Amino acid sequence: MATQDGKEHLDLVNNVCHVGHCHPRIATAASVQLGRLNTNSRYLHDNIVRLGYELSQTMPAQLTTCFFVNSGSEANDLALRLARNHCGRQDVYTVDGAYHGNSTATLAISPYSRYAPIEKPDGVQVLMQPDPYRLGLTEREVTARALDEYARKLKSAPPAAYIVESIQSCGGQVFLPEGYLRGMFELTRAHGGICISDEVQTGFGRVGDAFWEFERHGACPDIVTVGKPFGNGFPLAAVVTTSAVAETFAACEYFNTFGGNPVSTAVGLEVLGVIADEQLQANAKAVGAHAMHALAPLATRHMSIGDVRGKGLMIGVEFVRDRATREPWPELAKHVMSHMRSNRVLVSVDGPHASVVKMKPPMCITASDMDNMVDALENAVHDFHVTQRAAHNAASAIAAAAPSSTSSVLPALADLLRHADSSASAAPSTAAAPNANAAAGAVAAMIARQNGRKP
Repeated sequence: MATQDGKEHLDLVNNVCHVGHCHPRIATAASVQLGRLNTNSRYLHDNIVRLGYELSQTMPAQLTTCFFVNSGSEANDLALRLARNHCGRQDVYTVDGAYHGNSTATLAISPYSRYAPIEKPDGVQVLMQPDPYRLGLTEREVTARALDEYARKLKSAPPAAYIVESIQSCGGQVFLPEGYLRGMFELTRAHGGICISDEVQTGFGRVGDAFWEFERHGACPDIVTVGKPFGNGFPLAAVVTTSAVAETFAACEYFNTFGGNPVSTAVGLEVLGVIADEQLQANAKAVGAHAMHALAPLATRHMSIGDVRGKGLMIGVEFVRDRATREPWPELAKHVMSHMRSNRVLVSVDGPHASVVKMKPPMCITASDMDNMVDALENAVHDFHVTQRAAHNAASAIAAAAPSSTSSVLPALADLLRHADSSASAAPSTAAAPNANAAAGAVAAMIARQNGRKP
């Protein structure tokens, strides 16, 4: 990507432009179809049939029916309607930290989002976030704890559905532990519920080892929702389900004006073609493995890196103040994001404590690009700690200069720390440390003068 003044940036955030920004094949497919015909989906068109077939071919055999919509929010909203109608129940189980959309129905199943008091959801049960790192447990221990909690709750509230992101992205790049997804699906079905996999951020080969992340867990959902990358920036999403679930919905009217229109479906077909022709799933696997290998040594050099986790091109680096307690360090994560941006590398920060730097780049990313990312990330961490040391040294200098002048020291120290914090957010290490030390010297000199001593 480039800014308006032409400065190029390495985009490690954009999982919407799945096959790359402004891909010529995608642009051509959209413009050609737009010049031929575009209308609403009441009009029959080959593209919608072809795309339904091609999408279903990437799914388990029993997932044969496609509903086309415009966004992941719409897809998850429709998935809830399908499940509740099929089961004749209201209660939906979701996972803490989840994000499934911004409609009224999907907001209710998105604990990641902040509700207004009037929006507090009914008919929604929130389950623990199965995060082995945050919980300090093994994957098997987390799975056992999660299954036990779910089994207890199901006794009083049988499910219409259980919905889960195959990887929690907004929740902090949380990868579901071994045995978790199979176990949760089994419990859901044993109590007559529908299993929904939200693959909006994780699908279309991003994890490298599989086209859909749920496949890696040996689990098969009853409904899959897809979005974001499907249209490479063009509004396109879908719900894929079984014929049994679709048939019970036949009595309910559902119409989406633009869902599955000729242009969006032409784009979707081309996206699937580019993924296959350019072997982007294999690229995700190889480049993701390269990035994880390159990131691993950073965790040995920097104690503030608590965890590095990833699969394919879904990667997270979690920052902590203390590895033993795993206390989150959101200020460091924010600094890393800002410092990397100043060096033209774009990442984002997320998770329940805003302490995880996450990366989910376009699938055409290269190993060289990831090497640049690792260098930029380590430079950012180093810069933060240089500034922290300068602030500590400055505070020590102030304390030594005036051990009894508390009334003068505290305001000056507060000013200094604000300055150091500002430097840490905006300046490279070469500027931050001298500026903080200069400020410390000035404050120490002021206090010395107050005490009648030479600075």
